[in-house]
Amino acid sequence: MSRLRPEEPLAGGIVRIEPLDETHREDLRAAAGEDPSIFRYTVYFGDFDAWFDEALQAPGDVPFATIAGDRAVGSSRYLNFEPYHRRVEIGWTWLAPSAWGTDANTETKLLLMEHAFERCGMQRVEFKTDARNERTRAALLKIGAQFEGIARKHMMLPTGPRDSAWYAVTEDDWPEVKAALLWRLQMSE
Repeated sequence: MSRLRPEEPLAGGIVRIEPLDETHREDLRAAAGEDPSIFRYTVYFGDFDAWFDEALQAPGDVPFATIAGDRAVGSSRYLNFEPYHRRVEIGWTWLAPSAWGTDANTETKLLLMEHAFERCGMQRVEFKTDARNERTRAALLKIGAQFEGIARKHMMLPTGPRDSAWYAVTEDDWPEVKAALLWRLQMSE
């Protein structure tokens, strides 16, 4: 797992991605408080501290804080790492509504995929979301991930069974995806 944990923060022009630690708790609590529905499609809906504590302790996960300016505005993590298969998932991504529309998500995904493909030698980066989460599904298509299907009744939420929509970028897709993301970020400057 240490291969996935970058030695230095991943820095772009909009955000900096750094390993999550206790110093991020209050900034992220404030960011999550901007819209509690951020967690509506997760098992932690309405319980920020349970989410934060689990993120710090999840075996095998590499959680990150997304920093814009001088404060944490969201989070993401690597999970479900399969070194033999050279595959990892990027998930649990969320941003405060104040960061929506700023290309913070685009750059976060660019930095995390760049690290996974170019420094860690992954051949596949996966994403999954609640099939009802249209906002996230549109964002995944927008960053160049390919829709791969729906896993029905994939997991349980407090509200009942969840169908999960799966997306991925492979090492074959990566050069074109990276170029498109860089172009998009450049055009929005």
